[in-house]
Amino acid sequence: MFVAGARPNFVKIAPLMREFAKHRDVFKISLVHTGQHYDFEMSGVFFQGLQIPDPDIHLNVGSHSHAVQTAKIMLSFEKVVIRNKPDLVIVVGDVNSTMACALVAAKIGIKVAHVEAGLRSFDWTMPEEINRVVTDSLSDYLFVSEKSGLENLKREGVSSEKVHFVGNVMIDSLIWAGKHLGKSKVLDDLNLTEKEYGVVTLHRPSNVDSDASLSEICGILQLVSDNIKLVYPLHPRTKIMLKKHGMLGKLTALKNLQLTDPLSYLDFVKLMKESRLVLTDSGGIQEETTALRVPCLTMRENTERPITVIQGTNTLVGKDRRKIARCVTNILKGNFKMGTVPPDLWDGRASQRIAGILRTKVGVDSSHLKAAP
Repeated sequence: MFVAGARPNFVKIAPLMREFAKHRDVFKISLVHTGQHYDFEMSGVFFQGLQIPDPDIHLNVGSHSHAVQTAKIMLSFEKVVIRNKPDLVIVVGDVNSTMACALVAAKIGIKVAHVEAGLRSFDWTMPEEINRVVTDSLSDYLFVSEKSGLENLKREGVSSEKVHFVGNVMIDSLIWAGKHLGKSKVLDDLNLTEKEYGVVTLHRPSNVDSDASLSEICGILQLVSDNIKLVYPLHPRTKIMLKKHGMLGKLTALKNLQLTDPLSYLDFVKLMKESRLVLTDSGGIQEETTALRVPCLTMRENTERPITVIQGTNTLVGKDRRKIARCVTNILKGNFKMGTVPPDLWDGRASQRIAGILRTKVGVDSSHLKAAP
């Protein structure tokens, strides 16, 4: 039983479900959508674009505070697990749905697999960090995307028998998307020219939940947009906060900043791929820009994906105006670090490895599967 609840989950679930569907002699698969992200722009358009089958079960929990949302997911998912009796619950990423469903399954005695295990920001003010640590502590199979995850889990005392270094399923989706980008007309629709614009995605509470932080963000976006056109697909939650704090008008007044509704996965990948730079606070986008070789400025003080900084195109800039200005200047002059795509299993076959491991674990010969490099 696969669980997905929010936009980042869908990108990870898509290649897994495609791969597991090839092994129906072993796996009977089902998909539970918790409804953490529930509207078309944040959910339905991703199911369409990533060719994910319709969910078998939809919990329809909607948007609430962390405690209420987690509780609603647990109450609903417990009924699903008791009724359907899955052998394994597979959760991905680090959202509330991930932790809530892992906790329910573990308490009932159902095995749990966590895809994207071991990532750590070491920042306990991030809800996602709590979700990661709790989920990993409950999981029977921990599928790791980068080597820092192996080190973190070893330090935390997780048995090596549970841990499997399989690579990054986000890159599986990105490689898949690369074959379909010709369908995207997003540059024409937004009147953009390749490499003559930057992309903005900011939605984390530390950046958008307070008046003071949003004021800083607006000042930074004005600074950057004085040098290059910016396109900002607004997360619904960010839009609510901008309205709440009276900042939406300040952004719409910036002549070189273009606000849009959330984009489909293919359109957003196309937008990133052809951009000059990306300004973000998203974890997944740090990985995607590294794979696409696009300069990324992450407006956070830490990252749970250090490989994107060590090997990739990512630089942590926080809300340091001077550092951001310096980085943007260097990028536009062509002096920014180009980075390299991590060679450690960022090859589009992570989902295949996960399926192969689980075939073996349930006692079925998987020798016919291609060996991982």
